[in-house]
Amino acid sequence: MSKRMLYVLLAAVFAIALTACGSSDEDDAAEAEEQETNQEENETEEDSEEKAEEPEQMEEEVENEDASSDEADAEQEAEEDADEEEQAQAESSNADFDALITAMEEETEGTATLLYENDEPQSHEMEGLTVTLDAYQLVELEDFHTNFSIPFNDETDGGVILAQYTVENDSDQDLHYMPSLDLDFVGATKFYTNYRELLPLDEQLSSMLNPDNEYLVESGDEVTGYYAYPFGSEDLEAILAEGNVILDVPTPTTEYNEYSSSIGSGTEFSLPLDGDSAEKNAETESQGFYQDALSAENMGDKEMIEQKDGIGESDELGDVTITLDGYQFVDFTPNAEEAARYEDPDNIVVATIRFEIDNQGDEEIGLSSLSSRLTVNDGSQYLLSEGMFHPYDNSSGIASGEEGELLQTFLLDKEMYEKIWKDKSMEIEIGPMRNMDAEDISKGHEVEFNLK
Repeated sequence: MSKRMLYVLLAAVFAIALTACGSSDEDDAAEAEEQETNQEENETEEDSEEKAEEPEQMEEEVENEDASSDEADAEQEAEEDADEEEQAQAESSNADFDALITAMEEETEGTATLLYENDEPQSHEMEGLTVTLDAYQLVELEDFHTNFSIPFNDETDGGVILAQYTVENDSDQDLHYMPSLDLDFVGATKFYTNYRELLPLDEQLSSMLNPDNEYLVESGDEVTGYYAYPFGSEDLEAILAEGNVILDVPTPTTEYNEYSSSIGSGTEFSLPLDGDSAEKNAETESQGFYQDALSAENMGDKEMIEQKDGIGESDELGDVTITLDGYQFVDFTPNAEEAARYEDPDNIVVATIRFEIDNQGDEEIGLSSLSSRLTVNDGSQYLLSEGMFHPYDNSSGIASGEEGELLQTFLLDKEMYEKIWKDKSMEIEIGPMRNMDAEDISKGHEVEFNLK
């Protein structure tokens, strides 16, 4: 072989070798580049996943923050509600009473808590003079100065009933009204009256109507003022348990300090001290029970058995016309305080008879001294009226030339009533008429009415 041919052959082998090496390097470079690309893609995917997770984490954190915020808001709202409730205990819906309570706290150095308030007025008209209990509140008064302990049974904790009254004279004459508006309740051992040291004197009814001005309420005039009735802690518990207190409303007089010149008939208001008692009183009034002492003083529960109104039968005792207006027979259940008065408290029927009295005589008729007799079982038995259940006191009367209501109340044996008496005739005898001194003014005469 010539040298020329040898060189050509070697050159060709060398070229082939270079080509092989070049291809390997390119492959390696391509592989490296591919690995790098894959790594970048993986990193990009990881970054994308991390970025996708970040909003979820942020959302969870926001939700947790919102929940914490809601809990904080709820706690704050609960605290605010508690503060408002505590404040509401001391304040009522009546700004005038709020001012009086604040003044009482400052005067006694005590702390007052509102227990009950009632803005439903109760009114009673007495021949032109009307007494209205506008509103009242019961507050608990605690930790007050010992200077005020005496009317609270020597205690420094108790309760106070604050009452607003209006006395209005719509008659054509001046009248005198001593505002001895005393409170009582079942089981009480005394009457409760206004304690002048608790309220500003110029706000009190007893400062507006007093001996200095002869308790004068001029024709066309009206007077509004307040009373404060204190109770010791035991008495407060008692009236809360009873649920009611009774307010005595006396009569006015035409002459100062002359009780014989009293006009109209006194009455009693029942003051509920909680929502249940108020609802019960409203139900009693809606059922139309006659307001004998059993109803007026909330001595127990009545359930109507038989009622008849508008009878309209009349008879005369001298110059006095007596009209039988109606009657009610009720199943009566005395409350726990009253039950001890009865031999069998589950066996009572009460009959209350209503009359209208037209007094055209010369003397005032005294209602508390009138009595009657109920004849039952076709005249073979009789019962006497129960004076203690009549809603009258010694000042209750019907003046000459006036008309008024008279209630007579009887206690009947329930078993006898249901088995025998209710289906047989009954008559009521009433009289004689008596004046304010309980003197007979109809010469012993009586009148009789048939009930059935």
